[in-house]
Parts: sequence; structure tokens; C-alpha cells
Amino acid sequence: MNKIVMSINPEHVNNIINGTKKYEYRTKAARKDIDRLIIYETMPIKKVVAEAEILEVLALEPSKLWDETKEYSGITKEYFDDYFKNRKIAYAYKLGKIKVYAEPKALREFGLKKAPQSFAYAK
Repeated sequence: MNKIVMSINPEHVNNIINGTKKYEYRTKAARKDIDRLIIYETMPIKKVVAEAEILEVLALEPSKLWDETKEYSGITKEYFDDYFKNRKIAYAYKLGKIKVYAEPKALREFGLKKAPQSFAYAK
């Protein structure tokens, strides 16, 4: 299986770690089968801080995706609607077990030179 690295802002990283956010939303999904999400925390940390098991990748109309995931979305309906505005399909990575690294890691340890805009496959 494959791993992907995603840039996620600190507020959402904290919600993933504390369990209030069990879905990571995206406008695009990885084409390869993936089983791990490597979490790169954006400014001010700018390091890889954790990884999450990916249980499932959902691809649905935005309203249906919200209905299925809202309980553990970690975001507001307004934020969700704005993010997926004018999209026919919305994606969500359903997250399982989270492993927080004792020491944050550099992107180069995952084969990357810079933070991904959406996501990048880890090497």
C-alpha cells in the first residue's frame, strides 16, 4: 500500500489528534490505493507531526458526504459548503488510529522537498 502526505493547518491537526475530526476532506483523491496519511502541520510548526490509518476513502455528492460525516467532521457546515462550492463530488478520508510522533519530522524523511498543496505520495 501507499502513504500520502497532506498539509493540514494546526487547528485541524489538533482536532484529528484529539478525535473530534475523523474525516479529512479534499477536492481531489489519490489515484493509488493508500492506507496511511502522513500529517504535515503547516505554519508555524512546518513539520510532519503524526500519521493516521486510512480506513476508507469516500467520494460522494457534497450534501451526501456531509450527512454521512458531519458528526466527526471537526468543521462547521458553512466551512464545508464553502470548501466544496460548485463541486459535484467531494472526498473524505476516514481516519482510524493516529500515531503522534515523539519528535516532529522533516518532509525530506518522506521524500519531499516542499509541503504539498493538496497531497503528495510519500517515498
